[in-house]
Amino acid sequence: MTRLPAETIRSANAALLVDGDVEAAGEFFASDFVAHFTDQDLRGGPDAIRRLVGRLRRAFPDLQVEVQVLAEGADRVAWQRTLTGTHAGDFMGFPATGERIVWRDMVTSRLRDGLIVEDWSISDLAERLLLARKG
Repeated sequence: MTRLPAETIRSANAALLVDGDVEAAGEFFASDFVAHFTDQDLRGGPDAIRRLVGRLRRAFPDLQVEVQVLAEGADRVAWQRTLTGTHAGDFMGFPATGERIVWRDMVTSRLRDGLIVEDWSISDLAERLLLARKG
């Protein structure tokens, strides 16, 4: 049985980001997955997600995520998440600050056959890291 798009988004966030189960990426992301960010695309399917989540979890080992679904269609879901974690390791060129960081991602995801195939994302994480660094 295929999950509804919103269920897939919530389950993927819980397994990957909260539980740190990077091997679960294949359960949620298509082999041709691509994420579109403001200035670049992330390609590489589940392997790219595993690498990204690994870096994020090393930088924020106590990461917590709250997902809010904003709108859901047959193959798309618009959602946001609020993430909280202690910046304990280097991330995006920002050295660890030891500060508790709270940031928000806004995402629209497209699914095919129950798997996430494409994301369009914006995040204020870099801004929050810059503010934490300035103290």
